Amino acid sequence: MRRDGVSEIVESPVADRGDLRLRRLGYGDLPSVISIERRSFPTPWSLAMFVLELSKPSGICLAAEDSEGLVAYLVCARYDDVWHLMNVAVRPERRRRGIATDLIERLFEEAGPGARFTLEVRVSNSPAIEMYRRFGFRSAGRRRRYYHDNGEDALIMWLEAAKGASVA
Repeated sequence: MRRDGVSEIVESPVADRGDLRLRRLGYGDLPSVISIERRSFPTPWSLAMFVLELSKPSGICLAAEDSEGLVAYLVCARYDDVWHLMNVAVRPERRRRGIATDLIERLFEEAGPGARFTLEVRVSNSPAIEMYRRFGFRSAGRRRRYYHDNGEDALIMWLEAAKGASVA
């Protein structure tokens, strides 16, 4: 356990996902992260944004990789007693295979029992909203015109106490 209360993440295989492994995201992963980010979002994060989040000792940044390299990542920041799930992305050709679910489950394990989470998601992103709901996230309002590329609203979601349980 580190001084900030977040345990070190040890590389580990994921059951039933072939050679997929989860580990801490590192600076060396950023070229692959930027590639996935640009293919995933109309307004991708900049390199500087990722560097900033990786530099925060209290955050949890995870990578999913296989024999071909990085396939997904997750960035979560800690603000006082709330975790803000800021970014989750999977290579487009690897989506809908449970990789984001694996990353979020690992996030819950690392954050610990009783952790509270919040996130924003595009109101049009039905697959992501459904996944978050399966984890127990609930809608808590909207941020009007949150996304600058098209003025789309963001749905604010909260999970009051992550139990670390798998998605049903």
